[in-house]
Amino acid sequence: MSYIGNAPISAAFLTDTFSGTGSQTAYTMTVAPANTSSIIVAITGVLQDPSTYSVSGTTLTFSAAPPSGTSNISVRYLGIPASGVTTTAYRTVTDFTATAGQTSFSVPSYTVGYIDVYRNGVRLVSTDFTATTGTTVVLANACTSGDSVVTESFLVSSVLNAIQQYNGSSTNQTLTTPTLTTPTMSAATLTGTSTFAGGVANAYGFGVGTAVPSSGAGIAFPATQSASSDANTLDDYEEGTFTPTIIGKTTAGTGTYSNQTGSYIKVGQIVSIYVRMDWSAHTGTGNMGFAGLPFTTSATYANGAAVNGMAGMTVPASSYVAANVDASSTTGTFLAIPVGGGSDTLFAIDVSAILLFTITYRASA
Repeated sequence: MSYIGNAPISAAFLTDTFSGTGSQTAYTMTVAPANTSSIIVAITGVLQDPSTYSVSGTTLTFSAAPPSGTSNISVRYLGIPASGVTTTAYRTVTDFTATAGQTSFSVPSYTVGYIDVYRNGVRLVSTDFTATTGTTVVLANACTSGDSVVTESFLVSSVLNAIQQYNGSSTNQTLTTPTLTTPTMSAATLTGTSTFAGGVANAYGFGVGTAVPSSGAGIAFPATQSASSDANTLDDYEEGTFTPTIIGKTTAGTGTYSNQTGSYIKVGQIVSIYVRMDWSAHTGTGNMGFAGLPFTTSATYANGAAVNGMAGMTVPASSYVAANVDASSTTGTFLAIPVGGGSDTLFAIDVSAILLFTITYRASA
């Protein structure tokens, strides 16, 4: 594989392996980790809790002796750089020209134990000076005037607890299998303008306004239309039944019915009705019509349709029966339409007949 610049270096964490004896509790490691959280210890492949061991320098001590086994103890170091990675060191050098009898020198902040002192080019041993405050160095022997004193301090950085644990904590964690639950949905109130792209489906459907779907998936409209003045807004959808009747256009009268069935579907202002009426007697007078439409018709748009089926009706020769809705009402009128063209005619109520028809009309709202 080609690289821009140097090829990346890959190296594993340093690991020590020991053989348990069944009685030995202390083992000498290759390096001194920062603390118990800086190493991963496993015995016979089982990860050990840091509370079961301690570290002091390079000594690893178990609270209970590991069982006997060949190379059954593994210690992986996280608190030092992986093999092949260079440790970054920060070095601070300060030069002094001593005065006669001077023993104390103020130096930049240092980490105790990480400072060297030179006098006239000779490195002093630890008994020749005291460096315990982090800001001063005191020589055991006083200087003569003009002596050169040099301090060299180090700040060493290392990878401490390199594996991120729970929420950034360095304490031990127990991993558990997550429990998966089925999400539930409840009715939500939307405000402002929302745009849905693509198809959206779920087991609960969607409600318009205050409507809540009772079952299954779909779009629920409120029981009472929430009319919109926007011609491009669908503000109503309904399905239902109604009771149609035959009427006389002069005197409505009453009929004796064996079947009086009406159903409708309303989408916006468009209403489609499906009707069957079987009657054996009627007292109405005048031309035959019908009543009981589920919604008042438009004042402008009167619609009509051919009758789908009939029996027992007196229809003029070479004509067929049609129906028109009356404007701004819940009634309509039956007509006889000549097959070859000509004027429509009205006809009186038949005493006994069967009539089936469908009409699509525009409601007033």
